[in-house]
Amino acid sequence: MTAERSDSGLLDRLVRGSLGWLEEARESFRLPPGVTTGADSSLPLKPLGELAELAQLIGALHPLDEIRLTARRLFAFAWNETRHGELFADLIRGEPFAIYPVELYGIFAQAGLRHAEVDELLRTTTRLRGWRVAREDHTRTLGVLNAERRIGLRQHADFSAVLALTGLGRLPEPWTLDRKAAYGMTHDVFHLTDWGRNRQGLSCELAGYLRLWLPAWLENWLEEQLWDLAGELLAATACLPNAPYDPVAWQRLADVQAADGSIPEIGAAPTSGDPGVLFAACYHSTLVTAFAATLARSAADDAGTGPTGASPALVGGRPPAKARVPLDRDGRVPRFAARGRRPGPGLARRPP
Repeated sequence: MTAERSDSGLLDRLVRGSLGWLEEARESFRLPPGVTTGADSSLPLKPLGELAELAQLIGALHPLDEIRLTARRLFAFAWNETRHGELFADLIRGEPFAIYPVELYGIFAQAGLRHAEVDELLRTTTRLRGWRVAREDHTRTLGVLNAERRIGLRQHADFSAVLALTGLGRLPEPWTLDRKAAYGMTHDVFHLTDWGRNRQGLSCELAGYLRLWLPAWLENWLEEQLWDLAGELLAATACLPNAPYDPVAWQRLADVQAADGSIPEIGAAPTSGDPGVLFAACYHSTLVTAFAATLARSAADDAGTGPTGASPALVGGRPPAKARVPLDRDGRVPRFAARGRRPGPGLARRPP
C-alpha cells in the first residue's frame, strides 16, 4: 500500500469512528425543555451548534458517500432540534441583541435552511442602535460577521479592521502563545477561511506565519496531551493554501482514538460510567477530529496529490526565507513558557 493511500485510510478511519461515536451520543445533544427561558440559553445550545457547524461541512466535503450520509443525518438532527428554525425566533424575541442566535442560525442559513420569521426579525434587530457586537473578543466578532454574511445581512463592522485586532491579525511572537490564545487563533483561521471552505481567505503573510509556526505549536500541545487543541491546530493547518500534512501528528491523534471512536479532550478518557461526564469530556474533541481529518482529506484532493508527509514547516517546498524556529542549547524547539496551567480532564475550555 502506498504512503498516500495509507494516510488517506487513516484519515477516513478517524472520521468514520468519530461520527459513529457522535451518532451513538446523539441524545446528549438534545436541547433540554424550556431552553429559551433559562438564564443563559447559549450554554445548552453550544454543543448542538458545534455539531451543526462541523457536520454540515463534513457532509459537503468528505469524498466518501457513507461518511457524507452520516454527517448529513447529524446535521438534519440538529435542524430538527431547533424546531426547523422556530427556536431562533423565540430566542431573538427574548434577547434581541444576543449574538449567539445569529451565529447559530447562520450555520443553517448557509445550508439553505431558512425560517421566514427569523429572517424578518434579524433584518430589524441587526439594524438597531443596540446591535453592537465589536467587544473585547474580536475573534467572536469575526464569527458574527461571518454569520451576517451567511444570512445575507448587512455586516455591522469592517471584517479586515476587526481581523487586525485579533490574535492572528497581530502576528504575535510565537513563543507567547498560551492555550487560550491558541484556541482563539485557530478560530481566526476558521472564520477567515469559512471553516476551510475557502483557503484563499488567508493572506500570504498570515499563511506564511502559520505555516512556519503551527508545527511547533502542534508538537507542544501533543506533548501536553491536549488532544482537543491538537485537533484544532491540525484543522487550521489543513486550512492553509497547499496545506501540508504531518503524518506523525496524525498518527499520534489516531492512537488516542478509543475503540468506540471517541477522543478525550485531554489526557486519557475518563473512567466514570456517567454518560454525561463521558459526553462532556469527549464530544468536542471527537467532533474536531472528524472536522480536521475531513479538511486534511479535502486539501489533499484539491492538491491532486493525496497526503504526502511533506514537512509542515516548508513553504512551497522550501524553508521560509529569513524565518527560523529558535532552538534551545540542545538543538530542540523550546517549550512555550506562556502555556498556562494544565486543567483536569474535561475542563479544557474553548472560546465561546
